Amino acid sequence: MTTLQDSPGHTTLPESTATELLIDGQWRPAQDGETFDDLHPATGQLLARVAAATAADVDDAVRAARAQLDGDWGATPGTIRGQVLNRVAELIERDSDTLARLEALDIGKPVGQPSMLDIPNAAATFRHFAGWADKITGQTIPTAGYFGQPTLSYTVREPVGVIGAIVPWNTPLMIAAWKLAPALAAGNTLVVKPPEDAPLSILHLGRLLSEAGVPDGVVNIVPGLGQVAGDALTKHPGVDKISFTGSPRVGRIIGRTAAENFTRVTLELGGKSPQIILADADVDAAINGTAMGLFFNQGEVCAAGTRVLVHRSLYDQVVEGLAAAANAQVLGDPLAESTTMGALVSARQRDSVMSYIEAGKREGARVVAGGEPIDGDGFFVRPTIFADASNDMTIAREEIFGPVGTVIPFDDIDEALAIANDTEYGLAASIWTRDISYAHTLAGKVRAGAVWVNGWAAIDPALPWGGMKASGIGRELGQAGIDANTEEKVITVVL
Repeated sequence: MTTLQDSPGHTTLPESTATELLIDGQWRPAQDGETFDDLHPATGQLLARVAAATAADVDDAVRAARAQLDGDWGATPGTIRGQVLNRVAELIERDSDTLARLEALDIGKPVGQPSMLDIPNAAATFRHFAGWADKITGQTIPTAGYFGQPTLSYTVREPVGVIGAIVPWNTPLMIAAWKLAPALAAGNTLVVKPPEDAPLSILHLGRLLSEAGVPDGVVNIVPGLGQVAGDALTKHPGVDKISFTGSPRVGRIIGRTAAENFTRVTLELGGKSPQIILADADVDAAINGTAMGLFFNQGEVCAAGTRVLVHRSLYDQVVEGLAAAANAQVLGDPLAESTTMGALVSARQRDSVMSYIEAGKREGARVVAGGEPIDGDGFFVRPTIFADASNDMTIAREEIFGPVGTVIPFDDIDEALAIANDTEYGLAASIWTRDISYAHTLAGKVRAGAVWVNGWAAIDPALPWGGMKASGIGRELGQAGIDANTEEKVITVVL
């Protein structure tokens, strides 16, 4: 069964760890002096006390961002913005060890995971959009003229303005990069609200932005509680757009609030992604890839492939393989080399995941791995696999955000497709098959923003990212990321 190491006796943050607000280039405490506790998930011990921004602090940050939009940054040519973003990428790579340690201690994930994915992706994202900064162009559009006179009509793309970026706790550095890099490339300014459960890597990123030459006030960082700092940012009339990644529940609140000021929104709101294993799949590759989609980052991934749909001819083999993969996980200190799965981010999240596991048992799914709580320090949950499940069970309907997989059999492709699309979500899907015709056919019919064939989480800064249905509105990354951070203006000259 799953191995649980002894929890670490103590944790040490890097000496450079920032815990204050970054507003107009200055590190400062909250105006009322309030802080919130940031805990280490593997022990439940205090990591740091972090400044909790007030509504007045958020207002200061928005004003600083607005001044730079109308000032030096707004006048900075794209070639210079691109040079600054390239420097940010270099500094992320230079500080990769520090950033990986911060994310491991703050989130609970094994330190090798941010080193392998989150940090390289963040650097690649800044580098990708550095290349866009001087290539954001409009087009010339011929028309029939204006009352018999010829015209010259063309478009330009201008910055949206001040963007409020609200970042989740599961992959904060990477998703902050997804929001910051295209927005800065397009000439916007930002106020970033880090997650209260894991703010430290974004605060360190603030240091790197300043070192890279991002002018004071262009990026302001306001850690704090969602109901205070996040609410103030969403309601602020000086914010032109909110970019939010998080739960559908909070996304709905943000969408309604933003509508009051006609504030633009991009919302990425999670998923219940299917992984479809067809009868002709490479079974070993499918099991390994599916296990990664279930257990990476303790399953705290918006695109986690938690609904595993398996052709009945392979069902027993896949169930057995996923159970073995779950039982092989080594839980413990995220800084230990032998750890393959860390703790969930908080006691609240651990209790939520355990409630879903109990619901699966009550509703008749069969536990083939895990399923039991872990006593002791830290917020650990054993990786759990349910078999003999149906798509109407709670564990197949709701986003669990933990290391819990639900394996559901199907008999033919039409049934697989029907099950895959029978969900309120539509973020991602994986298809495992050797048949290229099946791959393209299913990929075209699955209702999801991203479909991966014979792989999971094949993400890249050049590829747009976002979902359908309750998984959100709009796209980040790729050219779509530039479009989402610019306004198109039409200029017509009567000649």
